[in-house]
Amino acid sequence: DWQISLRLLETIIPSGADSVRVMEFRNTGQTDTELKNKIQELFDEAKNQWTGVFPDSSSFELSDSHLSVCISSFQDVKLFNSNLLVVDEAFEYLVNKSAKGEKGQFFTPRHVIDMCVQMLNPKRGEYMIDTASGSCGFPVHTIFKLTGHLFTNAEIPEEEKQHVLKIFGIDFDEKTVRVARTLNLIAGDGETNVLHLNTLDFDRWNDKTDDKKWINTYGKGFNRLEKLRSEKDEYKHFNFDILMANPPFAGDIKESRILHQYELGFKENGKAQSKVGRDILFIERNLDFLKPGGRMAIVLPQGRFNNTSDKHIREFIAQHGRILAVIGLHGNSFKPHTGTKTSVLFVQKWDDELCPKVDDYPIFFAVSEKGGKDNSGDYIYVNNGNGQYKLDKNGHLIVDHDLHNHDGELQDGIAEAFIEWAKSEELPFWIGD
Repeated sequence: DWQISLRLLETIIPSGADSVRVMEFRNTGQTDTELKNKIQELFDEAKNQWTGVFPDSSSFELSDSHLSVCISSFQDVKLFNSNLLVVDEAFEYLVNKSAKGEKGQFFTPRHVIDMCVQMLNPKRGEYMIDTASGSCGFPVHTIFKLTGHLFTNAEIPEEEKQHVLKIFGIDFDEKTVRVARTLNLIAGDGETNVLHLNTLDFDRWNDKTDDKKWINTYGKGFNRLEKLRSEKDEYKHFNFDILMANPPFAGDIKESRILHQYELGFKENGKAQSKVGRDILFIERNLDFLKPGGRMAIVLPQGRFNNTSDKHIREFIAQHGRILAVIGLHGNSFKPHTGTKTSVLFVQKWDDELCPKVDDYPIFFAVSEKGGKDNSGDYIYVNNGNGQYKLDKNGHLIVDHDLHNHDGELQDGIAEAFIEWAKSEELPFWIGD
């Protein structure tokens, strides 16, 4: 596992006074023992420079000869500006699939992420968070949108770093967070706000501040998060401009201590619920993260939009914000991990200035008919007509879907239709663009 993460980090470690970047993850003729010593030094440097990516106690368990074979296999693999689908596959290998799958948390396809980012139109200076960040797809693609480039081994300007430090991610799984921090470090060039926290159990976040090891790893990012609280003495309400998330949509929360912190933890008659779907609590929690006028995109199982038993959830959402759009994703979108039908809900929180509350307003609806995957969950790529796959300007394969136009490589899709509609409706985050 460490090899993929270390290979990602290795190419961004400056070497020498002039910060010339040197490829160290390579066998240049050393003996097996000499190579292991060199890689160990690189590993130690990475652990010291980027806490929270590798456990402090981590060490090599391979023999010198086996390590040499592994280095030979990885040393010519380029990960900067690589196809992010490849990075996703590496991430899914690094993270225990069963641990995530049991809670219904599956990695969001990149073209779904890009659709959400394009529709919500994050701007420089705005604060963004993903409350179930997983591989940090939403934060990383928001960084791409703000900086205008993909992963790079060049230093990014100081001004861009300040915008990057306004992007946050939270996840409950420590191993997931470690790998996600690796990607965020590369995209943001050196610092990260990806935090190991239980989003739903915010009442116990204070316990983390008493953990010196946790503070040493996540303290800087957590301090930035604390500055966005609505009230200094609690972690329930924040002032984020944008939230994008694909929360777990399997399993129930049964702990009364947690349920009592949520309006949706109670029935309409005021009695406490004995259990509530995890994704339902994420709806309320995500709205609490947004400032008035803030906007969000959240992936939810289709049943939340259709089930008569979930009417109170839809009413709760409507009370707290304007429903901007509902995008039905293709049934193959999350295959092979799950065939659950999902939709993306876009909401803007009510605000007297940015989003005045009204009872009657139009909503943008769309259904994806081309999901970019076949029934087995394998990606479908655009063919150039000569029996070969077409590549985009970055040399990446192009997934064949209808969610957005992939910088003009595909026909205009759902995102472009929404943008045109949003401008006609004079939605504030599209005025002037």
